[in-house]
Amino acid sequence: MKISIVGPTHPYKGGGAQHTTELAHRLSARGHDVVIESWRAQYPAFLYPGQQTIDSPEGEPYPHTRRDLDWRRPDGWVRCGRRLRAADLVVPAVLSPVQVPAYLGILYGLRGRAPVIALCHNVLPHERKPYDVPLMRALLRRAGGVLVHSEQQAGVARELTGTPVRVAALPPHLPARSPAAAGGREPYGRLLFFGIVRPYKGLDLLLRALAQLPDVGLTVAGEFWGGLEETRALVAELGLTERVELRPGYVAAEDVPGLFAGVDALVLPYRSATASQNVWLGHEHGVPVIATRVGALADNVSDGVDGLLVEPDSVGALAEALKRFYEPGMPERLRAGVRPVDPEPYWSAYLDTLLA
Repeated sequence: MKISIVGPTHPYKGGGAQHTTELAHRLSARGHDVVIESWRAQYPAFLYPGQQTIDSPEGEPYPHTRRDLDWRRPDGWVRCGRRLRAADLVVPAVLSPVQVPAYLGILYGLRGRAPVIALCHNVLPHERKPYDVPLMRALLRRAGGVLVHSEQQAGVARELTGTPVRVAALPPHLPARSPAAAGGREPYGRLLFFGIVRPYKGLDLLLRALAQLPDVGLTVAGEFWGGLEETRALVAELGLTERVELRPGYVAAEDVPGLFAGVDALVLPYRSATASQNVWLGHEHGVPVIATRVGALADNVSDGVDGLLVEPDSVGALAEALKRFYEPGMPERLRAGVRPVDPEPYWSAYLDTLLA
């Protein structure tokens, strides 16, 4: 089967680019003729204020990749669609409604000559704009099928379109593991918040919960979507300046093992979530995970075995979970229960669903 995936890949960074790349590799390993149609300019800078690209790839780049798409060139979108008319399947990877105009241009050029499955990482953003719903409705109604990563997201998609919607759990697409930095861990007393900082991820809740625990520190590592000022002000207000380390900026794959080596637990205090790789990332590095019961987070944490689960959007509940984690013997017991995820069953089911 000749398959064209339209989406970000290296030099673009992050989970979406990693997923696109791994999907192409795995479809190719099944014997399909796969090409990635990617971007040379995906977003205007003001729509994505963080770092968009990186120099070192996060995994093995996919060799059959064309990087012609440009958000400033609608003519290129249509040309891409015409080029894809010979495909047996076209899979646009939808990470944000901002991509939709380009994808509609591709579908216009395609003229229905090949089946289209819209692969939606998020059907709608966690923090929505007025244009998000009409854009996604327009795209999903023009696709031949939709693939989402949870039943909750399937419900959102079905409110926008009558197009058939399939569900497959997001499979692991973790960066290649490298040795952890030696000697990084200190005695218990350091937690980690990892990844891009946005309001729905609940860093403010974690800081307020941390203020209720003595002698526990926190490292916050990742890009700050709206800038550092608000977080710095809250840290100072709560008297946490000496205990909270802010490490703004994208964390390169080679720096991740050393970061996880120095902490007791990864904390994911999300207010809402769809699918996330971060639980698996923590477990890949032998670290227990404290997460809220939202989205797929709770599916990947065994409460009391390899982490703790807590109700979302509650400073009090989160503080109690942190206190429970630091009860005598609990960090060691949870760390002993951590096992790296086996990606093969997830990917097998994912590909079967996509190609059904």
